[in-house]
Amino acid sequence: MIPLHDDNPTEITPLVTVSLILLSVAVFFWQLSLGPQVEKIVYALGAIPADLFDLKERPPEIQLVPDWVTAFTSMFLHGGWAHLLGNMLYLWIFGNNVEDAMGHLRFLVFYLLCGIIAMLTHALLNPASTLPMIGASGAISGVLGAYLLLYPHARILVLIPLGFLLYTVYLPAGYVLVFWFVLQLINSALLPNEGGGVAWGAHIGGFIAGMVLIPLFRRRGMRLFHPRRHR
Repeated sequence: MIPLHDDNPTEITPLVTVSLILLSVAVFFWQLSLGPQVEKIVYALGAIPADLFDLKERPPEIQLVPDWVTAFTSMFLHGGWAHLLGNMLYLWIFGNNVEDAMGHLRFLVFYLLCGIIAMLTHALLNPASTLPMIGASGAISGVLGAYLLLYPHARILVLIPLGFLLYTVYLPAGYVLVFWFVLQLINSALLPNEGGGVAWGAHIGGFIAGMVLIPLFRRRGMRLFHPRRHR
């Protein structure tokens, strides 16, 4: 299932959500401009578990920032167009409503915190890994976890490929997001990522972090399990 949009209106302009998307896109175009040097930048600004836990030291030529700073810089790097566009689609669909429930500043802190927790989850599961973790999906997973508890009754238009046919249908957000989370659990069990690929553990850690943190970050008076609203 590929989400296309929701029917959940907002009351404020999602300035932080839009800014995060624009920043991620700008960084990706910067990556493209680097040519063959992009791999060096990924290793310099990506979060490498072995470095974070002092099990291995980065070579001096790629020590552009302290290791702890890569917990932030890694969130804005992406591994290709599909990686970028998929993340930004999810952030646009679900981020504006979560920002609406928190306010701008709290949403920014929430987003970054979920990204850090997601990165640490991946690092703890793969402490000796020397491969850089990059991408916004850990932080966005936190947004999905928050959305699940805030708006499970909202309707999400999803695209379902059926062979050569494409089928669209509106489904409750609760179904879509629980299905997404279960898929991460299955992939984490069946597709270990020691050799690279998708950091499924980061998705799981970020999602759980979002669910745990949303009661602390929501605006006063913003209830959980909000009834369905209409545009």
